[in-house]
Amino acid sequence: MVQKVAVIGAGISGLTTIKSCLDEGLEPTCFESSHDIGGLWRYKETPEPGRANIYESVVINSSKETMTFSDFPPPADLANNMHHSEVMQYVRLYAEAFKLLPHIHFQTSVVSVRKTPDFTTTGQWEVETERDGGHRETRVFDAVMVCSGHYSQPHLPLSDFPGIESFEGRYFHSWHYRNAEGLQGKRVVVIGIGNSGGDLAVDISRVAEKVYLSTRTGAWVVGRVGDGGIPGDLIWSSRMNLLMMKVFSSWKMRNLEKKLNMAFDHTLYGLKPKHGFFAQIPVVNDDLPARIISGRVKVKPNVKEFRGSSVVFVDGSVLEKVDVVVFATGYEYSFSFLPSDLQAKSGHRLRLYKHVFPPTLTRPTLAVIGFIHGLGAINPLSEMQSRWATRVFKGLLTLPSEKYMLQEIENDTINMHQRFNCSIRNPLQAELVGARPSILWFLMTDPKLGLQLLLGPCTPYQYRLTGPGQWAGARQAILTQWERVFQPFRTRVVPEPEPQPSRHWSISVIFSGAVLLCCVFYSKQHLTSFWAPLPFIKSPQ
Repeated sequence: MVQKVAVIGAGISGLTTIKSCLDEGLEPTCFESSHDIGGLWRYKETPEPGRANIYESVVINSSKETMTFSDFPPPADLANNMHHSEVMQYVRLYAEAFKLLPHIHFQTSVVSVRKTPDFTTTGQWEVETERDGGHRETRVFDAVMVCSGHYSQPHLPLSDFPGIESFEGRYFHSWHYRNAEGLQGKRVVVIGIGNSGGDLAVDISRVAEKVYLSTRTGAWVVGRVGDGGIPGDLIWSSRMNLLMMKVFSSWKMRNLEKKLNMAFDHTLYGLKPKHGFFAQIPVVNDDLPARIISGRVKVKPNVKEFRGSSVVFVDGSVLEKVDVVVFATGYEYSFSFLPSDLQAKSGHRLRLYKHVFPPTLTRPTLAVIGFIHGLGAINPLSEMQSRWATRVFKGLLTLPSEKYMLQEIENDTINMHQRFNCSIRNPLQAELVGARPSILWFLMTDPKLGLQLLLGPCTPYQYRLTGPGQWAGARQAILTQWERVFQPFRTRVVPEPEPQPSRHWSISVIFSGAVLLCCVFYSKQHLTSFWAPLPFIKSPQ
């Protein structure tokens, strides 16, 4: 029986995993190689090899109510899209509130994870660790949860750029970037238009002579600021909106792309990709269009080669006297401490059932948490994975057969490559298993809450209303979430006119009623599918 659990890493995923273990009565021991919690979100003045790093100006793409832990609402006065320092403030409050720190061994690296000789009967693991100073120790655990992330190994494909070895300027990966110090008055080329590439191009353009943003594929660019100044992810993430996207996917995609082009024409700005909006994670950036229209950032195609201090692009254009090149080309991943048979890949991603469990283990006592890359915040995704994994460890939930899991992984990989533009830079999409509330039930028994669940943002608190891990404060957290959204704006209170009935709300209520009437004619199986928050989220059986 599983009791003692090794948790590797004390970042966001590691902390929520420790809590999930405690919630299930397990005994977690967390090993963190650095001296502090936070992982990716802990800003470091000097890059630390083997660890994730962020730059000085980073703010979160997801708003605080969508990236919250499901039973720990963020303080109302924190910004909606928090600076990394505020993210760390929230993370520390979470760790303190649930007394997670005593379970963490800092400055302790995991060297190897091996099956014990009697693994087939016990499912146990030998975990070898090394403390700063070289002292090594091996302990036996009933289960292992890997929470070490995948943003620590920069992907620098120099072989794809002929002439880079003789480039006369300076070049480095975005992993090394902290701020624009030393780039004043320089001519800078940023290669790659993911979120890091867009952020760095904007940040550097404030001091550089000129920034050129090179992209092979282009990208859809969305802002954090949505209609009326509300965080955009709170608007599009309602269950009603997701339902409409599921039922009318092509129409919704066309309308979404049309709306994005009304803000600024992606073709005119040289950003329009060949793929549709849902084929790849978009770039979240409010400032990039403004930097392009002001000429501070110029969008260029892919780099063909380097010639001395010049950069040649695939369209034949040449940029002379380039001082600095920044490669925002993503990350590779490595779990060198795991047995080689557990490092098998399916496509570009690790071969894991539901992105969590290796399918070939005779005992399901090892889980990978937070190894996902998708549109949305990592906190609730990692939390849901760890809640599921700990219940599997305890035998409360079971996994299907190895044959079934392998087939599911293969099918999932095929579907992802068909639907998404998978690459080494973007290997994963979110797929979770969690406790899902019945929207129909709440609409009938608690209409006030039910309407919030249907028409409001699909925030993580919804997964604490019922089922395993139910939290008594979930209802109140949902009903007060808009207050926490509005609070940071109230630094200058402007008198509001008398409220008028919202036509948009009325139409939404009428439409939701029509949908509910239609649902009456569907079977329970159809209803379950209808109210799923996302098409790839399923409830544990």
